[in-house]
Amino acid sequence: MDSINVLKGYGKVNPEHHLEVQAQKIPQPPKRPIITTVVISAIVGLTFVIGLMLAALIHESTTEPIDESPSLSSSAESTIKIVCNVTRYPESCFTSISSLNSSPKPDPESILKLSLQVSISELSHLSSVLKTMNSDAAIRDCLDQVEDALSQLNDSVSAMVVGKALTEAKVKDVQTWISSAVTDQETCLDGLEEMGSAGVDDVKKKMKKSMDFTSNSLAIVANFKAILDRFGHIPLH
Repeated sequence: MDSINVLKGYGKVNPEHHLEVQAQKIPQPPKRPIITTVVISAIVGLTFVIGLMLAALIHESTTEPIDESPSLSSSAESTIKIVCNVTRYPESCFTSISSLNSSPKPDPESILKLSLQVSISELSHLSSVLKTMNSDAAIRDCLDQVEDALSQLNDSVSAMVVGKALTEAKVKDVQTWISSAVTDQETCLDGLEEMGSAGVDDVKKKMKKSMDFTSNSLAIVANFKAILDRFGHIPLH
């Protein structure tokens, strides 16, 4: 009897055990690692932020007015460079004139005026420096030459009156005055060397800029006709 019961028990199937076996047989999707999930979330978030930034930039570029100053500045820069290329010191010419220029489209005449202003400013500074130096005869003579050079350059500026045409005769006068200003500075240095002044080397260093700037002004006015032709301006009369 017991053996019969054993056989009967052996033939019974436990429903719960059957379900567990079936569950084990069904393939389960692999579990995604936590790190991978975090990385994907970070990439999605970063993409969203970049999209917002791009949208803001596009909105800003379409709503703000267009600034035309870079092209105007480029035009002025090109004009000044062309004029300064006729000088012995084009770099100092361009730098000094650009620092004073406020016009988006300067013409050759206005550039010449600015060049003269630069020369006058530097000579005025030199005059002040000479007045503070130990005053020997050579320095006093040099100071007189510098003052005369300043007078010549101021006459040049006065001849270029706004609203009046710059005639060929005026250009010749301006060229003569600027040339005299260059000669005055050279005479100053020659006198210091001839008289054996102790300050000759110091004055040479301090006069370097004024000599360069005055030379630039002289080169511009000496080539003024060619410069006007280069820009297609009305020729001098």
